[in-house]
Amino acid sequence: MFKDFIEKYTPDFDAAIAHFEKEAAKIRTGRATPALVEGVVVDVYGVPSPIKQIASISVPEARQLLVQPWDRSQLAEVEKAITKANLGAQISNDGLAIRLTFPPMTEENRRDLVKILHHKAEEARVGIRTVREDVWKAVVAAEKSGTMTEDEKFAGKDALQDIVDGYNQKIEDLRTRKEADIMTV
Repeated sequence: MFKDFIEKYTPDFDAAIAHFEKEAAKIRTGRATPALVEGVVVDVYGVPSPIKQIASISVPEARQLLVQPWDRSQLAEVEKAITKANLGAQISNDGLAIRLTFPPMTEENRRDLVKILHHKAEEARVGIRTVREDVWKAVVAAEKSGTMTEDEKFAGKDALQDIVDGYNQKIEDLRTRKEADIMTV
């Protein structure tokens, strides 16, 4: 019976992890990655679109990104959206593509990014706890309605905590790897 609750809420647990992975990918390390600009929204023909849908993004050098819109008439709009995103990069438009050059990371920048990463990890843990509370409310409701015994409820509580601990460990592993990437000179 308790497995049904876990199966029902597993996508929610997984969504919290996926969201953290996506947010962590946006945090800059010593190398430039396309994830830094993929979420930038560009107004294309009056329709807001993520930059990854309207342009190719490549990494020609470790600290540089090259954004080439498939429709060159959108180059100015792409440049405007990137500028508005305030990514901390020097932006240059050569008429064919936009080149973003990121400055070298200082120790202070790295520490600030690690603080941001810790904040994002805590947000992910809060998401996991929220799902755990939703599962627990459903279990308590099932016990009150008589579809689950009190023994099953308390056995399920231990199993639920084991699952939550596993997801929290995934968050911690991801955070540790990303922190190592950020702090690597």
